[in-house]
Amino acid sequence: MAVGKMAGVKRKRENGTSKSNGTTRRAKISPTSSTDDDDQLASILELESQIQESRRHYNNIATLISILRKENDEAAKAAAVALCRIFVRLMTAGAIEKRKGLEQTELVIVQWLQDRYQEYTGFLLETFGEDQQEGDSFLLTILMRLVKAEAGEARVQEQRDASWKRGLFRRTLSALLQCATEPGHARDEFTEKYVTQYDDIRYYTLNLVTSELDAAAEEAEAENVLANALLILSAVEDIPDAVEDLNNFYGAQPQASKHVLLTPSAHKKQAAEAWLAVIRAGLNMDQRKQVLGLMTTHIVPYVTRLEKLMDFLTDSYNAGGAMSLLALAGLFHLMQEKNLDYPSFYPKLYSLLDENLLHSKHRSRFFRLLTVFLGSTHLPAALVASFIKRLSRLALHAPPAGVVAVVPWVYNMLKAHPACTFMIHREVRDPGWKEQLEEGGMEDPFDMDEADPMQTDAIESSLWELETLQSHYHPNVATLCKIISEQFTKKGYDIEDFLGYSYDGVSFIPGCI
Repeated sequence: MAVGKMAGVKRKRENGTSKSNGTTRRAKISPTSSTDDDDQLASILELESQIQESRRHYNNIATLISILRKENDEAAKAAAVALCRIFVRLMTAGAIEKRKGLEQTELVIVQWLQDRYQEYTGFLLETFGEDQQEGDSFLLTILMRLVKAEAGEARVQEQRDASWKRGLFRRTLSALLQCATEPGHARDEFTEKYVTQYDDIRYYTLNLVTSELDAAAEEAEAENVLANALLILSAVEDIPDAVEDLNNFYGAQPQASKHVLLTPSAHKKQAAEAWLAVIRAGLNMDQRKQVLGLMTTHIVPYVTRLEKLMDFLTDSYNAGGAMSLLALAGLFHLMQEKNLDYPSFYPKLYSLLDENLLHSKHRSRFFRLLTVFLGSTHLPAALVASFIKRLSRLALHAPPAGVVAVVPWVYNMLKAHPACTFMIHREVRDPGWKEQLEEGGMEDPFDMDEADPMQTDAIESSLWELETLQSHYHPNVATLCKIISEQFTKKGYDIEDFLGYSYDGVSFIPGCI
């Protein structure tokens, strides 16, 4: 996109944007000849040169803004770049800053320059649009150059902080957050070239995302703000742990050793606040899944108020399906890394083992996580036995690909928890009881309807379901199920080799060809 076509939607929350005294943005302009273009570009350079030579030509700034608004694409681009250079020089010289001791005439000039600066930057910000990706990149470069100049203009650190939080940087970030969330948007360039590269930009972005999300809660742009904020935060991965690593600044590096920009804990606090703002912003189902997927890597390392995450994870679990599994993964991480006490974790996990599990497209993910959740050798044998028994029972009505996932997983669990091997081999030493079992059998003590995995009596039962599956109609499934009846000499199976099979793929089970 060329800058001359910058006719985007006006930002509702854009502050300090001038209307240029009623001047409207240009309508479509017919093409001009290359000679006219060259003359116009030369005229723009001449206007800029005159401003540099003398203050008497400051009115040329208004002329350049008029060109920016009305002229053809190349002229508008040239005017935008020229105005950027002009204002950078003015800010560097301190000519656009109100200072004590200035005469009234000087204050009038400074105020006029500030008004023109607001008009210029306001127009640039208004032109971020849904169909202007190429132009947005050009505009972002100009705006960030002005941001750098603004931060450098401030004479003291407090003013620099204010320029980040209340100046052009905030207005630019606000405009980016309110734009439609399309791939290739300037938001992506902003994230890659600035947020992930510079410590100060990352800090102030996290700070402002929090306030922008809270401010947009009741506004029409709230959906875009949340989606864009989530995309930006997802790219913020590693926040330095040491002061020595906070050394890449877009603006001036702070001189005070205890400044927030030089304090790793302050950066992490901002990340935590930003993520908590996302969580309370009203996520849709897809966004909630995305946040749950980032929980262990992007959120937990920074959030110290675990009760905030607990509420979110509990609500997510109640949504059911894959959401419940992702929520339990987050809770398990908190239990491991943050010593979270969550007694109902395993009952909630056990409740996910229903008749739909082995038919679900999330079956593979479930078995991977289930292997992790039940990997500790300190878990009670009765608990592990309940999971083994329930999955074995579900396998009776599962498709071949589901059975293929259950059997090696059960084998691995029995190897990891030897106390559960009674479920496949228990000697009956009482002759009378043995004779009674051989003649009349026994009722399975396992209670399939019991919600508490510690109370199902699965450890007193057997895995007769897997022996039954040794007569499965699919020969490879039947062969695989026979590993339960053989000597447990194999160290264990790689569960990944048995996940993701379809009906056709079962014919290629490792070891069953």
